[in-house]
Amino acid sequence: VQLVESGGGLVQPGGSLRLSCAASGFTLDYYVIGWFRQAPGKERVSVARITSSGSAEYAESVKGRVTISRNNARNTVYLQMDNLQTDDTAVYYCHVKHRGRDYWGRGTHVTVSS
Repeated sequence: VQLVESGGGLVQPGGSLRLSCAASGFTLDYYVIGWFRQAPGKERVSVARITSSGSAEYAESVKGRVTISRNNARNTVYLQMDNLQTDDTAVYYCHVKHRGRDYWGRGTHVTVSS
């Protein structure tokens, strides 16, 4: 089981990024996939999650600015982030619990700065 995040970078406030989480070693159709973030000096927190049926849940801090989606054919989950703010600066990780075990990717850095 492997998760690989990509799509991070430096963006100005108000800008957009689309993060990708490519899964291998399992078929993500059947699992809840979550996006988390960890800002410098802070704990890792949930940003969004998507169920196997496609239902999405979002943290209050990102509601209305973030959309999680999945492409089962590509075994990939996406996180579209719009109107980014400096508080969104963090390392973003995707997560799956597969057969009772937690798996994390290595993360992708998002920096929002003017």
